[in-house]
Amino acid sequence: MTQQLTGINSILEAIRGRRRVQKIIVQEGKNGKKIEELLRLAEKRGIFCQTVDRRRLDQMASPEPHQGVLALVDEYRYAQLEEILEYAVGQGGEPLLLILDGIEDPQNLGAIIRTAECAGVHGIIVPRHGSAEIGAAVGRASAGAVEHMRIHQAANLVNTIRALKDKGFWIMAADMDGEQDYYRTALPRPAALVIGGEGGGIRRLVKENCDLTVRIPMWGQVNSLNASIAAALLIYEVKRQQQD
Repeated sequence: MTQQLTGINSILEAIRGRRRVQKIIVQEGKNGKKIEELLRLAEKRGIFCQTVDRRRLDQMASPEPHQGVLALVDEYRYAQLEEILEYAVGQGGEPLLLILDGIEDPQNLGAIIRTAECAGVHGIIVPRHGSAEIGAAVGRASAGAVEHMRIHQAANLVNTIRALKDKGFWIMAADMDGEQDYYRTALPRPAALVIGGEGGGIRRLVKENCDLTVRIPMWGQVNSLNASIAAALLIYEVKRQQQD
């Protein structure tokens, strides 16, 4: 199947990434350094580019904002769990995975993927049901990072967690009622971090199968953080402790 991508950064990273870009459509008269870079890279990769007027591109991209460019690409391919584990081992160092239990907002999912890719997370696991799909909105929110991140779609998140435990992973969850503050905890490794969804947080059975829970302390009147912020704090704390 074919997907549409919009946004200059998303399309640039798709060209650099692992899936095939079938065609690029550019708004007539659109220019600038980023567009020029995109077109040069597309030409180098042998990707066909077409120019259309603004009205036509608006119709093709609707309802997504397009920044003057749209790409037709192969459908995003989710990775097998073993593929992620093999990749993690091949990179050297300690594996670090992220488990997202029900992130349904594409903007949140994209932001988390962007942070995870920047921090060197080896793979992300999402449930098959109750999670945003990897599409144009997620790609744009991730600034194209999704093109470089291996994501596994799990049929059963609890079974996947148990499989990771069998492989030697410690499963750690961010939870308001966690056992102790995340930055006061010696986080065991190799690690898989669990971040809950925007509304209900981590589901009960998923939480019961975690090895430990940590909390992010709150001193204000609001008692929870956006999921992407919580993920960033935990990911970088693990990375900090890995460097010690």
